[in-house]
Amino acid sequence: MHVATSRTAVAFHGAGAGTGPLTWGQQEIWQTMRRTGRTLNIGGTVALAPDTTVDGLAATLGRLVGRHQALRTLFDLDGDEPRQTVRASGTVDLEVVASPPDDAEATAEALRSRYEFTPFDLAREFPVRWGVVTTGGVPSHLVVQYSHLAVDGFGIDALVRDLPNLDEPVTGVRALELAHRQALPAERRHSAKSLRHWEASLRDLPAERFGWSNDPRTPRFWELVCHSPALHLALQVVACRTGVETGHVLLAAYGVALAEVTGRTPSVAQVLVSNRFRPGFADAVCHLTQPGICVIETGGDLDTVARRVWRSATSAYLHGYFDPAEHRAMLDRIATARGEPVDVSCFVNDRRGPAGAVPEVPPTAERIRAALPRTTLRWDRRLPTYDGTFYLQVDLQVEEEQDAIGLAIWADTHRLSPAQVEACARGIEAAAVGAALNPPPVTAA
Repeated sequence: MHVATSRTAVAFHGAGAGTGPLTWGQQEIWQTMRRTGRTLNIGGTVALAPDTTVDGLAATLGRLVGRHQALRTLFDLDGDEPRQTVRASGTVDLEVVASPPDDAEATAEALRSRYEFTPFDLAREFPVRWGVVTTGGVPSHLVVQYSHLAVDGFGIDALVRDLPNLDEPVTGVRALELAHRQALPAERRHSAKSLRHWEASLRDLPAERFGWSNDPRTPRFWELVCHSPALHLALQVVACRTGVETGHVLLAAYGVALAEVTGRTPSVAQVLVSNRFRPGFADAVCHLTQPGICVIETGGDLDTVARRVWRSATSAYLHGYFDPAEHRAMLDRIATARGEPVDVSCFVNDRRGPAGAVPEVPPTAERIRAALPRTTLRWDRRLPTYDGTFYLQVDLQVEEEQDAIGLAIWADTHRLSPAQVEACARGIEAAAVGAALNPPPVTAA
Protein backbone atom coordinates (compact mmCIF):
# COMPACT_ATOMS: atom_id res chain seq x y z
CA MET A 1 0.00 0.00 0.00
CA HIS A 2 1.53 3.29 -1.11
CA VAL A 3 0.43 6.41 0.75
CA ALA A 4 1.75 9.96 0.92
CA THR A 5 1.60 11.89 4.18
CA SER A 6 1.78 15.59 5.01
CA ARG A 7 1.11 17.61 8.17
CA THR A 8 -0.55 20.96 8.63
CA ALA A 9 0.05 22.96 11.82
CA VAL A 10 -3.38 24.20 12.96
CA ALA A 11 -3.32 27.22 15.25
CA PHE A 12 -5.72 27.56 18.18
CA HIS A 13 -6.58 30.33 20.64
CA GLY A 14 -8.82 29.84 23.65
CA ALA A 15 -10.07 31.45 26.83
CA GLY A 16 -8.56 30.37 30.10
CA ALA A 17 -5.11 29.07 30.97
CA GLY A 18 -3.31 27.95 34.10
CA THR A 19 -1.81 25.08 36.06
CA GLY A 20 -3.29 22.80 38.69
CA PRO A 21 -3.48 19.23 40.00
CA LEU A 22 -5.24 16.35 38.25
CA THR A 23 -8.92 15.74 38.93
CA TRP A 24 -10.02 12.55 40.67
CA GLY A 25 -11.09 11.04 37.35
CA GLN A 26 -7.74 11.90 35.78
CA GLN A 27 -5.87 10.41 38.73
CA GLU A 28 -7.93 7.22 38.37
CA ILE A 29 -7.14 6.74 34.68
CA TRP A 30 -3.48 7.71 35.13
CA GLN A 31 -3.08 4.99 37.75
CA THR A 32 -4.57 2.50 35.29
CA MET A 33 -2.24 3.65 32.50
CA ARG A 34 0.81 3.29 34.76
CA ARG A 35 -0.29 -0.08 36.16
CA THR A 36 -1.02 -1.69 32.80
CA GLY A 37 1.47 0.11 30.57
CA ARG A 38 -1.29 0.65 27.99
CA THR A 39 -1.90 3.92 26.17
CA LEU A 40 -5.71 3.76 26.64
CA ASN A 41 -6.04 6.26 23.78
CA ILE A 42 -9.68 6.63 22.78
CA GLY A 43 -11.41 7.56 19.52
CA GLY A 44 -12.37 6.10 16.16
CA THR A 45 -12.89 6.59 12.43
CA VAL A 46 -15.66 8.47 10.60
CA ALA A 47 -16.52 8.21 6.90
CA LEU A 48 -16.79 11.75 5.52
CA ALA A 49 -19.43 13.38 3.33
CA PRO A 50 -18.36 14.05 -0.28
CA ASP A 51 -18.36 17.84 0.19
CA THR A 52 -15.85 17.75 3.08
CA THR A 53 -12.60 19.66 2.57
CA VAL A 54 -9.26 19.49 4.33
CA ASP A 55 -9.39 23.23 5.00
CA GLY A 56 -12.82 22.83 6.61
CA LEU A 57 -11.57 20.02 8.86
CA ALA A 58 -8.55 22.11 9.87
CA ALA A 59 -10.80 25.03 10.78
CA THR A 60 -13.05 22.79 12.89
CA LEU A 61 -10.05 21.26 14.66
CA GLY A 62 -8.65 24.68 15.54
CA ARG A 63 -11.97 25.89 16.89
CA LEU A 64 -12.57 22.75 18.97
CA VAL A 65 -9.13 22.80 20.56
CA GLY A 66 -9.41 26.50 21.31
CA ARG A 67 -12.90 26.01 22.71
CA HIS A 68 -12.20 23.06 25.03
CA GLN A 69 -9.46 23.36 27.61
CA ALA A 70 -9.04 19.58 27.87
CA LEU A 71 -7.70 19.47 24.31
CA ARG A 72 -5.04 22.12 24.93
CA THR A 73 -3.65 20.67 28.15
CA LEU A 74 -0.11 19.42 28.77
CA PHE A 75 0.77 17.16 31.70
CA ASP A 76 3.73 16.93 34.07
CA LEU A 77 3.44 13.34 35.31
CA ASP A 78 6.95 12.61 36.56
CA GLY A 79 6.67 13.78 40.17
CA ASP A 80 4.70 12.50 43.15
CA GLU A 81 1.97 15.09 42.48
CA PRO A 82 1.12 15.15 38.74
CA ARG A 83 0.09 18.53 37.32
CA GLN A 84 -1.73 19.79 34.25
CA THR A 85 -1.26 23.04 32.38
CA VAL A 86 -3.85 24.57 30.06
CA ARG A 87 -2.37 26.68 27.25
CA ALA A 88 -4.21 29.68 25.80
CA SER A 89 -2.70 29.25 22.34
CA GLY A 90 -0.53 26.95 20.26
CA THR A 91 -0.74 24.53 17.35
CA VAL A 92 -1.85 20.97 16.79
CA ASP A 93 -1.12 18.86 13.71
CA LEU A 94 -3.67 17.73 11.16
CA GLU A 95 -2.15 14.77 9.34
CA VAL A 96 -3.25 14.26 5.74
CA VAL A 97 -2.73 10.80 4.22
CA ALA A 98 -3.25 10.37 0.48
CA SER A 99 -4.40 6.87 -0.45
CA PRO A 100 -5.53 5.01 -3.59
CA PRO A 101 -9.35 4.72 -3.59
CA ASP A 102 -9.36 0.95 -3.12
CA ASP A 103 -7.16 1.25 -0.02
CA ALA A 104 -8.90 4.12 1.77
CA GLU A 105 -10.54 2.01 4.50
CA ALA A 106 -7.38 0.01 5.12
CA THR A 107 -5.34 3.21 5.23
CA ALA A 108 -7.74 4.72 7.75
CA GLU A 109 -7.57 1.61 9.93
CA ALA A 110 -3.78 1.58 9.85
CA LEU A 111 -3.76 5.25 10.86
CA ARG A 112 -6.29 4.60 13.65
CA SER A 113 -4.20 1.73 14.99
CA ARG A 114 -1.03 3.84 14.94
CA TYR A 115 -2.78 6.68 16.76
CA GLU A 116 -4.27 4.30 19.36
CA PHE A 117 -1.14 2.36 20.22
CA THR A 118 1.43 5.16 20.06
CA PRO A 119 1.66 6.81 23.50
CA PHE A 120 1.19 10.55 23.67
CA ASP A 121 4.19 12.58 24.79
CA LEU A 122 1.87 14.31 27.23
CA ALA A 123 4.45 16.81 28.46
CA ARG A 124 4.93 18.19 24.92
CA GLU A 125 2.07 16.89 22.75
CA PHE A 126 -1.48 18.15 23.12
CA PRO A 127 -3.81 15.19 23.77
CA VAL A 128 -5.57 15.19 20.39
CA ARG A 129 -4.69 13.48 17.09
CA TRP A 130 -6.66 14.12 13.94
CA GLY A 131 -5.79 12.54 10.61
CA VAL A 132 -7.68 12.72 7.32
CA VAL A 133 -7.42 10.13 4.56
CA THR A 134 -7.87 11.53 1.05
CA THR A 135 -8.44 9.83 -2.29
CA GLY A 136 -7.76 11.94 -5.35
CA GLY A 137 -7.44 14.96 -3.08
CA VAL A 138 -10.94 14.46 -1.61
CA PRO A 139 -11.27 13.54 2.12
CA SER A 140 -12.82 10.12 2.62
CA HIS A 141 -12.19 9.31 6.31
CA LEU A 142 -11.42 11.24 9.50
CA VAL A 143 -9.39 9.39 12.13
CA VAL A 144 -9.48 10.76 15.67
CA GLN A 145 -7.77 9.67 18.89
CA TYR A 146 -7.55 11.46 22.24
CA SER A 147 -5.54 10.74 25.35
CA HIS A 148 -7.82 9.12 27.92
CA LEU A 149 -6.22 11.42 30.48
CA ALA A 150 -7.92 14.35 28.76
CA VAL A 151 -11.36 12.89 27.94
CA ASP A 152 -13.44 9.80 28.63
CA GLY A 153 -16.02 8.28 26.26
CA PHE A 154 -18.78 10.52 27.59
CA GLY A 155 -16.48 13.52 27.08
CA ILE A 156 -16.13 12.56 23.43
CA ASP A 157 -19.93 12.32 23.19
CA ALA A 158 -20.12 15.84 24.65
CA LEU A 159 -17.53 17.00 22.11
CA VAL A 160 -19.58 15.62 19.22
CA ARG A 161 -22.77 17.21 20.60
CA ASP A 162 -20.93 20.52 20.75
CA LEU A 163 -20.04 20.59 17.04
CA PRO A 164 -23.22 22.46 15.99
CA ASN A 165 -22.71 24.97 18.83
CA LEU A 166 -19.27 26.39 18.09
CA ASP A 167 -20.58 29.96 18.22
CA GLU A 168 -22.28 29.45 21.61
CA PRO A 169 -20.73 29.78 25.10
CA VAL A 170 -19.01 26.65 26.38
CA THR A 171 -21.02 24.70 28.98
CA GLY A 172 -19.91 22.06 31.45
CA VAL A 173 -17.26 21.98 34.14
CA ARG A 174 -13.60 22.14 33.09
CA ALA A 175 -10.79 20.04 34.51
CA LEU A 176 -8.78 22.85 36.14
CA GLU A 177 -11.90 24.30 37.73
CA LEU A 178 -12.94 20.86 38.97
CA ALA A 179 -9.50 20.02 40.36
CA HIS A 180 -9.55 23.17 42.49
CA ARG A 181 -13.12 22.44 43.58
CA GLN A 182 -12.22 18.90 44.67
CA ALA A 183 -9.83 20.33 47.27
CA LEU A 184 -12.70 22.16 49.01
CA PRO A 185 -14.53 20.79 52.09
CA ALA A 186 -17.82 20.00 50.31
CA GLU A 187 -16.14 17.71 47.77
CA ARG A 188 -13.94 16.15 50.46
CA ARG A 189 -17.09 15.25 52.40
CA HIS A 190 -18.55 13.67 49.26
CA SER A 191 -15.39 11.60 48.81
CA ALA A 192 -15.52 10.45 52.43
CA LYS A 193 -19.16 9.41 52.03
CA SER A 194 -18.36 7.42 48.89
CA LEU A 195 -15.48 5.65 50.59
CA ARG A 196 -17.65 4.71 53.57
CA HIS A 197 -19.98 3.00 51.09
CA TRP A 198 -17.03 1.17 49.51
CA GLU A 199 -15.75 0.06 52.91
CA ALA A 200 -19.16 -1.20 54.01
CA SER A 201 -19.55 -3.12 50.73
CA LEU A 202 -16.14 -4.79 51.06
CA ARG A 203 -16.18 -5.48 54.79
CA ASP A 204 -17.77 -8.94 54.60
CA LEU A 205 -16.95 -9.77 50.97
CA PRO A 206 -14.92 -12.98 50.47
CA ALA A 207 -11.36 -11.94 49.66
CA GLU A 208 -10.75 -14.32 46.75
CA ARG A 209 -12.83 -13.97 43.58
CA PHE A 210 -11.08 -16.50 41.33
CA GLY A 211 -9.06 -19.66 41.51
CA TRP A 212 -6.21 -20.53 39.16
CA SER A 213 -6.70 -21.60 35.57
CA ASN A 214 -5.89 -25.13 34.39
CA ASP A 215 -5.24 -23.69 30.91
CA PRO A 216 -3.10 -20.53 31.20
CA ARG A 217 -2.07 -18.91 27.92
CA THR A 218 0.55 -16.51 26.59
CA PRO A 219 -0.06 -13.61 26.09
CA ARG A 220 -1.91 -13.72 29.36
CA PHE A 221 -5.04 -11.64 28.59
CA TRP A 222 -7.48 -12.76 25.89
CA GLU A 223 -10.55 -11.02 24.49
CA LEU A 224 -13.73 -12.98 23.75
CA VAL A 225 -16.36 -11.27 21.59
CA CYS A 226 -19.99 -12.39 21.76
CA HIS A 227 -22.75 -11.24 19.39
CA SER A 228 -26.23 -12.08 20.70
CA PRO A 229 -29.56 -10.87 19.25
CA ALA A 230 -31.34 -13.24 21.67
CA LEU A 231 -29.73 -11.57 24.69
CA HIS A 232 -30.87 -8.16 23.45
CA LEU A 233 -34.48 -9.40 23.24
CA ALA A 234 -34.42 -11.36 26.50
CA LEU A 235 -33.15 -8.39 28.50
CA GLN A 236 -36.15 -6.38 27.29
CA VAL A 237 -38.61 -9.06 28.41
CA VAL A 238 -37.20 -9.25 31.93
CA ALA A 239 -36.92 -5.46 32.13
CA CYS A 240 -40.59 -5.03 31.21
CA ARG A 241 -41.63 -7.61 33.79
CA THR A 242 -39.51 -6.26 36.64
CA GLY A 243 -39.57 -2.55 35.86
CA VAL A 244 -35.78 -2.21 36.07
CA GLU A 245 -33.58 -1.11 33.18
CA THR A 246 -32.01 -3.68 30.87
CA GLY A 247 -28.58 -2.68 32.15
CA HIS A 248 -29.51 -3.91 35.62
CA VAL A 249 -30.92 -7.15 34.18
CA LEU A 250 -27.68 -7.69 32.29
CA LEU A 251 -25.65 -6.97 35.44
CA ALA A 252 -27.76 -9.57 37.26
CA ALA A 253 -27.14 -12.14 34.48
CA TYR A 254 -23.41 -11.36 34.65
CA GLY A 255 -23.44 -11.96 38.41
CA VAL A 256 -25.25 -15.28 38.05
CA ALA A 257 -22.96 -16.49 35.24
CA LEU A 258 -19.74 -15.50 37.03
CA ALA A 259 -20.88 -17.19 40.25
CA GLU A 260 -21.63 -20.39 38.35
CA VAL A 261 -18.21 -20.42 36.68
CA THR A 262 -16.11 -19.45 39.71
CA GLY A 263 -18.18 -21.07 42.44
CA ARG A 264 -17.91 -17.90 44.50
CA THR A 265 -20.74 -15.76 45.81
CA PRO A 266 -21.71 -13.02 46.01
CA SER A 267 -20.48 -11.74 42.67
CA VAL A 268 -18.95 -8.29 42.50
CA ALA A 269 -18.39 -5.70 39.80
CA GLN A 270 -16.72 -2.36 39.61
CA VAL A 271 -19.22 -0.54 37.39
CA LEU A 272 -17.85 2.44 35.50
CA VAL A 273 -19.71 5.55 36.62
CA SER A 274 -19.92 8.42 34.12
CA ASN A 275 -20.74 10.98 36.86
CA ARG A 276 -22.53 12.98 34.15
CA PHE A 277 -25.66 13.19 36.31
CA ARG A 278 -23.88 15.57 38.70
CA PRO A 279 -24.60 19.31 38.34
CA GLY A 280 -22.56 20.91 35.56
CA PHE A 281 -21.03 17.59 34.43
CA ALA A 282 -23.36 16.56 31.58
CA ASP A 283 -21.60 18.56 28.84
CA ALA A 284 -18.10 18.49 30.29
CA VAL A 285 -15.31 17.69 27.83
CA CYS A 286 -12.89 16.05 30.27
CA HIS A 287 -12.37 12.78 32.13
CA LEU A 288 -14.92 12.20 34.90
CA THR A 289 -15.39 8.42 34.94
CA GLN A 290 -14.62 6.49 38.13
CA PRO A 291 -15.60 3.03 39.39
CA GLY A 292 -18.43 2.23 41.78
CA ILE A 293 -18.63 -1.01 43.76
CA CYS A 294 -21.64 -3.24 43.09
CA VAL A 295 -22.16 -6.44 45.13
CA ILE A 296 -24.55 -8.93 43.48
CA GLU A 297 -26.36 -11.46 45.66
CA THR A 298 -27.20 -14.20 43.16
CA GLY A 299 -29.67 -16.39 45.06
CA GLY A 300 -33.18 -16.81 43.59
CA ASP A 301 -34.61 -16.24 40.11
CA LEU A 302 -33.20 -13.59 37.79
CA ASP A 303 -36.13 -11.23 38.40
CA THR A 304 -35.25 -11.18 42.10
CA VAL A 305 -31.55 -10.75 41.41
CA ALA A 306 -32.24 -7.89 38.97
CA ARG A 307 -34.31 -6.04 41.57
CA ARG A 308 -31.48 -6.43 44.09
CA VAL A 309 -29.00 -5.23 41.48
CA TRP A 310 -31.07 -2.09 40.90
CA ARG A 311 -30.53 -1.10 44.54
CA SER A 312 -26.87 -2.12 44.62
CA ALA A 313 -26.02 -0.49 41.28
CA THR A 314 -27.83 2.72 42.15
CA SER A 315 -25.71 2.99 45.30
CA ALA A 316 -22.62 2.24 43.24
CA TYR A 317 -23.42 5.09 40.82
CA LEU A 318 -24.02 7.54 43.64
CA HIS A 319 -20.71 6.64 45.29
CA GLY A 320 -18.43 6.49 42.22
CA TYR A 321 -16.91 9.90 42.95
CA PHE A 322 -13.96 10.01 45.33
CA ASP A 323 -10.31 10.85 45.91
CA PRO A 324 -8.28 7.91 44.48
CA ALA A 325 -5.48 8.43 47.03
CA GLU A 326 -7.94 8.06 49.89
CA HIS A 327 -9.47 5.07 48.07
CA ARG A 328 -6.11 3.29 47.97
CA ALA A 329 -5.58 4.04 51.65
CA MET A 330 -8.99 2.55 52.44
CA LEU A 331 -8.20 -0.65 50.50
CA ASP A 332 -4.85 -0.92 52.31
CA ARG A 333 -6.60 -0.47 55.65
CA ILE A 334 -9.06 -3.27 54.88
CA ALA A 335 -6.24 -5.56 53.71
CA THR A 336 -4.29 -4.93 56.90
CA ALA A 337 -7.32 -5.56 59.12
CA ARG A 338 -8.21 -8.79 57.29
CA GLY A 339 -4.67 -10.00 56.71
CA GLU A 340 -5.20 -10.18 52.92
CA PRO A 341 -6.42 -7.86 50.14
CA VAL A 342 -9.98 -8.14 48.86
CA ASP A 343 -10.00 -8.94 45.14
CA VAL A 344 -12.43 -6.68 43.26
CA SER A 345 -10.71 -6.91 39.86
CA CYS A 346 -13.99 -7.39 37.94
CA PHE A 347 -15.26 -4.51 35.80
CA VAL A 348 -18.49 -3.95 33.86
CA ASN A 349 -18.73 -1.09 31.36
CA ASP A 350 -22.20 -0.87 29.79
CA ARG A 351 -21.81 1.70 27.01
CA ARG A 352 -25.38 1.56 25.64
CA GLY A 353 -26.65 4.67 27.43
CA PRO A 354 -30.37 5.27 26.79
CA ALA A 355 -30.55 1.96 24.91
CA GLY A 356 -30.65 0.28 28.32
CA ALA A 357 -34.06 1.75 29.16
CA VAL A 358 -37.20 -0.34 29.69
CA PRO A 359 -39.13 -0.84 26.39
CA GLU A 360 -42.90 -0.28 26.23
CA VAL A 361 -43.72 -3.66 24.66
CA PRO A 362 -41.65 -6.81 25.34
CA PRO A 363 -40.51 -9.03 22.46
CA THR A 364 -42.26 -12.36 22.00
CA ALA A 365 -40.85 -15.74 22.99
CA GLU A 366 -40.92 -16.77 19.32
CA ARG A 367 -38.57 -13.92 18.39
CA ILE A 368 -36.14 -14.91 21.13
CA ARG A 369 -36.11 -18.58 20.09
CA ALA A 370 -35.62 -17.60 16.46
CA ALA A 371 -32.69 -15.35 17.39
CA LEU A 372 -30.79 -17.94 19.45
CA PRO A 373 -29.07 -19.65 16.48
CA ARG A 374 -27.55 -16.30 15.46
CA THR A 375 -25.39 -16.05 18.59
CA THR A 376 -21.68 -16.07 17.75
CA LEU A 377 -18.51 -16.26 19.84
CA ARG A 378 -15.00 -15.54 18.61
CA TRP A 379 -11.62 -14.93 20.18
CA ASP A 380 -10.08 -11.64 19.16
CA ARG A 381 -7.13 -9.68 20.58
CA ARG A 382 -4.50 -10.93 23.02
CA LEU A 383 -2.33 -8.75 25.23
CA PRO A 384 0.31 -9.27 27.92
CA THR A 385 -1.49 -6.95 30.33
CA TYR A 386 -4.98 -5.57 30.93
CA ASP A 387 -6.91 -3.80 33.65
CA GLY A 388 -8.49 -6.39 35.92
CA THR A 389 -8.95 -10.15 35.89
CA PHE A 390 -12.35 -9.94 34.21
CA TYR A 391 -13.51 -6.91 32.20
CA LEU A 392 -16.91 -6.96 30.49
CA GLN A 393 -17.76 -4.27 27.95
CA VAL A 394 -21.34 -4.07 26.64
CA ASP A 395 -22.43 -2.39 23.40
CA LEU A 396 -25.59 -2.23 21.31
CA GLN A 397 -24.97 -3.46 17.77
CA VAL A 398 -27.57 -1.89 15.46
CA GLU A 399 -28.30 -4.07 12.42
CA GLU A 400 -30.95 -4.20 9.70
CA GLU A 401 -32.23 -7.68 10.52
CA GLN A 402 -32.05 -7.60 14.32
CA ASP A 403 -30.21 -5.45 16.86
CA ALA A 404 -27.90 -7.39 19.15
CA ILE A 405 -25.96 -7.11 22.38
CA GLY A 406 -22.21 -7.16 21.88
CA LEU A 407 -20.19 -8.50 24.79
CA ALA A 408 -16.41 -8.08 24.82
CA ILE A 409 -14.81 -9.96 27.71
CA TRP A 410 -11.15 -9.44 28.53
CA ALA A 411 -9.96 -12.12 30.94
CA ASP A 412 -6.76 -13.22 32.63
CA THR A 413 -6.28 -16.76 31.32
CA HIS A 414 -4.06 -17.52 34.34
CA ARG A 415 -7.15 -17.10 36.56
CA LEU A 416 -9.94 -18.16 34.17
CA SER A 417 -9.32 -20.67 31.39
CA PRO A 418 -10.55 -19.85 27.87
CA ALA A 419 -13.27 -22.49 28.36
CA GLN A 420 -14.43 -20.72 31.55
CA VAL A 421 -14.52 -17.37 29.78
CA GLU A 422 -16.70 -18.87 27.04
CA ALA A 423 -18.92 -20.37 29.75
CA CYS A 424 -19.31 -16.88 31.26
CA ALA A 425 -20.45 -15.40 27.95
CA ARG A 426 -22.88 -18.22 27.28
CA GLY A 427 -24.02 -18.13 30.89
CA ILE A 428 -24.98 -14.45 30.65
CA GLU A 429 -27.12 -15.20 27.60
CA ALA A 430 -28.57 -18.37 29.15
CA ALA A 431 -29.55 -16.62 32.38
CA ALA A 432 -31.40 -13.84 30.54
CA VAL A 433 -33.00 -16.07 27.90
CA GLY A 434 -34.04 -18.63 30.50
CA ALA A 435 -35.71 -15.94 32.60
CA ALA A 436 -37.43 -14.45 29.56
CA LEU A 437 -38.86 -17.77 28.36
CA ASN A 438 -39.65 -19.19 31.81
CA PRO A 439 -40.92 -16.41 34.07
CA PRO A 440 -41.09 -17.12 37.80
CA PRO A 441 -44.53 -17.76 39.31
CA VAL A 442 -46.43 -14.66 40.39
CA THR A 443 -46.68 -14.36 44.16
CA ALA A 444 -48.51 -11.94 46.40
CA ALA A 445 -46.49 -8.90 47.42
